[in-house]
Amino acid sequence: MPLSEVSQFIPHIAYDSVVFGFSKGKLKILLMEYHDTGWFALPGGFVERSENLEDAVKRGLNERTGLKEIYLEQFHTFGDTSRYRPEVMRRILEANGHLIPENYWMLDRFFSIAYYALIDYEKVTLMPDALSDSIAWYEIDKLPDLILDHGKIVQKALQTLRENLDRKLIGGNLLPERFTMNELQAVYEAILGQKLRRTSFQRKMLSLDILDRHEKLFTGKSHKAPYLYSFKTH
Repeated sequence: MPLSEVSQFIPHIAYDSVVFGFSKGKLKILLMEYHDTGWFALPGGFVERSENLEDAVKRGLNERTGLKEIYLEQFHTFGDTSRYRPEVMRRILEANGHLIPENYWMLDRFFSIAYYALIDYEKVTLMPDALSDSIAWYEIDKLPDLILDHGKIVQKALQTLRENLDRKLIGGNLLPERFTMNELQAVYEAILGQKLRRTSFQRKMLSLDILDRHEKLFTGKSHKAPYLYSFKTH
C-alpha cells in the first residue's frame, strides 16, 4: 500500500471517534488493534482538503462499520504536547512494511477533534482498516490499554454522554425503534454505571415528555406484558 501524500490531507488535524454500542446489558465501544504491535486505539483518521470535517468522520466510520446514517456529536479537541509521540506512529507504519522518512507528515504533531457516535450494535458490519488486524467491540469497563491519550478521550466521551443523557439518547441508535421501559433503563444503567430504582426511573422518563407509548409486548408468558415506547420525533 503506498503511503498517503500530505497534499491530500489537512496537516496537523486528525479526528478520533468513540463509537458506543449496547448489547446484552453492556455498553461497549469499538477499538482497533494495529498490525503486529499489540496496540489498541480508537477509530480515527485525517481530513481531506476538499472534505468537510464531519463528512470525514462519517467516511471513516462507514468504512469500518458499513453504516451511513450515524448519530455523531463533537465533544472535545485534544492538543496537549504530551500526545505528540512520533515514535508511536512510526512503529505502526513500519509494522505494516512502510519505510518512513524522517520528515514524513504523519509523524508531525496533531490536534485531534473527538466525536462520539451512538450506533445500533445489531446493524454493524465490522471491517478493519489497512493498518489494523482487527476492529471489535469491548466492554467500557474492560478496555485494554490504549495508545497515546485515547483512554482520556474515552473517559471524556462517556462524561459528555452522561451529562445530558435524556437529550442525547433521543438522537442516538443504542435502542431499537421501539423498546420497553426495562430496555431503556438497562441502557441508562450501563451508561451511568449504576443501578436505578425502577419506579423512580419510569416516573422520571414519563415526566420528560420525550416518549410515545405504543401497544403492549406480548410474549406468551404469564406475567404482565410491558408497553412498547419510542422517542418522540418532534
